[in-house]
Amino acid sequence: MALLARGELRSILQTELPNVLDGRWDTQATDQAEAHGEGQTVLLDFDAVVKAEAIIEVAHFVRDKFGYDLLSNITAVDYLKHGIIELVYQFYNAAEAGPDLRVRVRIGRSPEECIVPSLTPTWPGADLQEREAYDMYGVVFPGHPNLARIYMWDEFKGFPMRKDFPKTGDKYTHVTGE
Repeated sequence: MALLARGELRSILQTELPNVLDGRWDTQATDQAEAHGEGQTVLLDFDAVVKAEAIIEVAHFVRDKFGYDLLSNITAVDYLKHGIIELVYQFYNAAEAGPDLRVRVRIGRSPEECIVPSLTPTWPGADLQEREAYDMYGVVFPGHPNLARIYMWDEFKGFPMRKDFPKTGDKYTHVTGE
C-alpha cells in the first residue's frame, strides 16, 4: 500500500467519499495573529477536515485502503475566536513507516455540537486520548466504553483547557458549590 503525500487525502476523499468532507471550514483560512501566537493558520488548503459523524468511516478507509493502522495521537485544539474545537487524528502506516497522515474534525463549542463518535472500539489506544479530550475540552464520544474524567476529579465543573475557562493568577475560579 502506498503512503500518501501531504494534501493527497483530501483529494482522494473528494473523489471516493465525497459526503464525508466538511466544507464549512474551507472559508476559515486566515493568517491573522491569534492570542497565543503570531500568524497561526487555522485551515490550510491541504487539510482533510471531515464531518464528525464520518470519522469512523474515514478512519477505517485510511486503514483498509492505505494501511494506516496505527492511531498515534488525538489532539484537541480550542479556536475560541472561531467558535470551534478541532480534533486532530494522527495515523501512521506501521508496516511501511514514513510520514503521518492527519485527519481533522471540527465541531462547535456548545454541548450540543461537541460530539464525535468514538474510535476506541476499533483502536483501543484511543481510549485515554478521548477521555483526555472529554475531561479537558468537553468533547463527548458516544460509543466510548468508559467516558469518564481522567485528570480532574469527578466534582470538577468545567473544562480547564478551553481558552475561555476562568483563571486568575495560579487559582482557578470555577464554582464548586461551596
